[in-house]
Amino acid sequence: MSKRSIDELHLEITERSNWQPFYENRERACPIFVLAPDENLDEWVRAGALEGQRALDIGCGNARNAIYLARQGFAVDAVDQSASAVKWAREEVGKAGVAVAVHCTSIFDRELRAGTYDFAYDSGCFHHIPPHQRTRYVHLVSSALKPGGAFGLVCFTPEGGNNFPDDEVYERGSLGWGLGYDEERLRHLWGAEFDILVFRRMRNQPEGAKLFGKDFLWTMLARRK
Repeated sequence: MSKRSIDELHLEITERSNWQPFYENRERACPIFVLAPDENLDEWVRAGALEGQRALDIGCGNARNAIYLARQGFAVDAVDQSASAVKWAREEVGKAGVAVAVHCTSIFDRELRAGTYDFAYDSGCFHHIPPHQRTRYVHLVSSALKPGGAFGLVCFTPEGGNNFPDDEVYERGSLGWGLGYDEERLRHLWGAEFDILVFRRMRNQPEGAKLFGKDFLWTMLARRK
């Protein structure tokens, strides 16, 4: 096994282990530790941009967006590799009284039948994907969608995340708190398999609002080619 392969494996193991306890302290000062759904997701739903019946929430956290989608009539599969996130998510799903299937697994380990979903949503997962898994991840999301299915992304802008070059990620053995991306790079990464319909910054929302929004995050709506 080459040194790069060893570094890649080490990074995957480290990142997975870091997420296991992340959601245990629900009182910590963390922007995503809220129950409000993303403002962009709400906007797309109200605009009629999301159609169909089946949705996949990747890196669901406490299921705030999965619950919102279920309330809009979607049959939702929610996936997170953090056991503490899944515990919290299942509690919130139970309180909400909606049908969301919450799975404790990495999206790379989840068996996804091709062409299953009408909509896939990633709010904060992609910027934690190691560099060597980016292309595989884009293809995985595309394959899980029906032709013409929609994909929504929320991820760090350059100032929102770490700006480590890929080689430095492996030297550090860490993605830090998540990688920041500029618009050009995101369009290049996702544009091969998706037509990008909307690309903008998230709109800030006041504390305690019914919707979540921070302007250090990008939002993107795309459709599978």
